[in-house]
Parts: sequence; C-alpha cells; structure tokens
Amino acid sequence: MQTRREMLGRSAAVAGLLAGLGLLPAAAQAAWSGAAFDAKTLADLTRALGVATPTESKDITIQGPDIAENGAVVPLGCATALAGVARMMILVEKNPAMLCALFDVTDAVEPSFNVRVKMGQSSNVMAVAVMGDGRVLFAQKEVKVTLGGCGG
Repeated sequence: MQTRREMLGRSAAVAGLLAGLGLLPAAAQAAWSGAAFDAKTLADLTRALGVATPTESKDITIQGPDIAENGAVVPLGCATALAGVARMMILVEKNPAMLCALFDVTDAVEPSFNVRVKMGQSSNVMAVAVMGDGRVLFAQKEVKVTLGGCGG
C-alpha cells in the first residue's frame, strides 16, 4: 500500500514532467489595451479603441448613487436590453484613467455588469455600449463624491 507521502512525491514528478513537455495549461492572462486605459478624454479613448463617437441613448442604463459618501468604493452598474452588443464600458470623466471597466460581450451573455470604482471627485459617469454594427451608444449620470459623508 502506498503512503500519502509516496503518492504526493509521484504526483509532483508527473506534474513536473507534464510541465516540462508543455502539456499543462499556461496561466490565464487578461488582454487589455494600454492606450485605452491611459486615455484622459473621450476623444482619446474612442481613437484608442477604434470606435465612433458615442451618441446618447435611452436604451442604455447606468446605475449609481447620486451622492457617494466614500469615493474609494463607489458602486456602479451598466446594462442594456439591446441585441448585438459587442462591448460594454464604464467611464468616469474626471478620474486620472477615464476607462474604469471594459467588458467584451457575446450573444450568450446578458449585457449587465456591476463594479466598484474609485472616484477622487464628483464627476459624470458614463455607460457605453459598442454595438456589433459599429454604433456606439451611451448613458450618463452625475455622481457627487463627498468626504466624511458631508452633503455635496
């Protein structure tokens, strides 16, 4: 009968052999556009992503507090019921990096996402949907950030 120690030793040897042959999967890596996350303005962001200028739409919704008492953790959400969404984004206008979240969407995914972002000051927050046909739609909401819970 094998002891636990012997089994673990053989398992480690097999794992080492498989890794050496390249048969184990590599670590998952997130692909992201550095230029998009470095963009400071909406024009720079659209240029970095290669999309058209967004137009306002009632079909895109943005959720978030009117007044955020803690700018370090502001809950935001974006959603749409439109078919053919290829990408959803959440933007905060006055953040050092305007692009806060970017989600690639397929038809198998409901385009509804919730995130928590850091906001340094009161700003407009936008939910942007890039459609499969090239249209870019957005919704906007102002979120006021207060310090210490004082009204803003």
